[in-house]
Amino acid sequence: MTSKTFRPSQAKWFIFIFQLLSLPLIFFINTEALGERMLFFLAGLILLTLISNIIIERGRLGDKYLLLIANMLVNIALIMIYRLEPYYGERQLIFYGLGLIVFFSVYFFLRWTGNFFSKLTYFYYIVTVLLLAVTLIFGITYAGATNWLMIGGFQFQPAELAKLSFVFFLAAYYAGDHPFKEHRYSAYILMGLVYFLIGLFFLQGELGTAAVFMGVFLSVQLVFEKKKLPLILNILLAFIGLYLGYKLFSHVRVRFEIWLDPWADIDGRGYQIAQSLFAVAAGGLFGKGIGLGRPTTIPLSFSDFIYPAIIEEMGIFMGIAILFLYLILFYRGLKIAMKQSNYFYRVVSLAVSMLFASQAFIVIGGVLKLIPMTGITLPFMAYGGSSMLVSFILLGVLQYTSDYLGYQEVEDEKL
Repeated sequence: MTSKTFRPSQAKWFIFIFQLLSLPLIFFINTEALGERMLFFLAGLILLTLISNIIIERGRLGDKYLLLIANMLVNIALIMIYRLEPYYGERQLIFYGLGLIVFFSVYFFLRWTGNFFSKLTYFYYIVTVLLLAVTLIFGITYAGATNWLMIGGFQFQPAELAKLSFVFFLAAYYAGDHPFKEHRYSAYILMGLVYFLIGLFFLQGELGTAAVFMGVFLSVQLVFEKKKLPLILNILLAFIGLYLGYKLFSHVRVRFEIWLDPWADIDGRGYQIAQSLFAVAAGGLFGKGIGLGRPTTIPLSFSDFIYPAIIEEMGIFMGIAILFLYLILFYRGLKIAMKQSNYFYRVVSLAVSMLFASQAFIVIGGVLKLIPMTGITLPFMAYGGSSMLVSFILLGVLQYTSDYLGYQEVEDEKL
C-alpha cells in the first residue's frame, strides 16, 4: 500500500475515534442524562457501525466505501440529535439499525433476483402512481403540502418509497423490452409519463420532491437520451413548472419571499431561516463545542435544519466535511455507473447517485439561503424513519450494482 492509498479499515477506525471523542462530551455536559440508557446508546451506535463496516470489508460485498460514507453521515447526525433530544436520538438509533438490516437484505435479495428487474417497466410506473395517488387522497396536509400518511398511529411518506420505484422505472424504460422503446417519439412518451407524476406532486403541493424527481430525470436524460431536443425542452418545462408552482401555491410564494428577505419578518415567517444563519455564523470554523451552542433555537433543528445545528457546535469545517462526504458518495456512484456493464444497472447507479446529490444540494442550499427552502429531508442525517429506511434501501441497490462489477476483487482501490 502506498502512502496515497486510503484503506476502508482506516475510515472505520476514524469513525470509531469520532464516536469515542464526541459522545462523552454530551454526557459530561448533560450530567442529568448519565445512566444506563446513555451507555446503551453509545454501545449500540459503536456496535452497529463497526459490525456493518466489518461485514462489508470481510464479506467482499462490493464497493467498500459506500457504507462507510453513509455510516459517517449517520454518526454525525445521530450524535447531534441525541445532544438535542435523547428521546429522538434513541429512536433514530433504532431506525439506523433497521436501515442497516434493510441495506443488507436488499443487497442479498438482488444477488438472488437481480437479473429479473429490468423487465417490469409498467409495474414500476404503476407502483409510483399508486403511491402518489394514495397520498393525494388519504394524506395529511402539513405546511401546505399533502405528503404524509397515518396508518396505525405511525406516519410515513409514500413519496420516499416512490423514489425507489421511479429510479427503477427510468432504468427499465431505457434498458427494458417494451413497445415504446423503439418508438419514434419514445423520449416524448417518457416525458409525458414523468410529467404526469410531477402533476401528482403539484396536486399535493409537494414541490420539493418534485424537484428531486426532475433532477434525477434530467441527469438520466442527459446521459442516456440520444436526442438533445427532448432534454432542452425538458429544461424549459422545468422552469415553466417552477413559475407555475410560484403562482399557484401560497406556501411556495412565502418560501420565495423568505429566501429573498427573511429579515422583513424575522419574528414570524423568516424566524427559522434567520436562526439557521445565526447558528452558522456563531459556529465559526471550529464550532462552539458539542453541548455549548444553542441549536434548539432553530425550529426542527433535529430534522429539516440539522445541518446548521451541526455547524454551530462542530464548526464550518464539519459542514464542509459533510459536503465532501456527499460529493464522494456521488463520485462513487458515478464511477460504478461508468464501469457497469449491465445497461439497466448503469441507469440505476446514475439515478440513485443523482438522487442523493440533488436531495443534499436542495436541503443544504435551502438552510443556507442559497435557494428557497423545501420540506425534503437530508439523506442519512435528518430525523425520520421513512427517510432513513429508503436511503439505506437505495444505498443497498447501489451496493449491489458495485458488486455486479466485481469491485470486491480490488483490494487497494484509491478514492
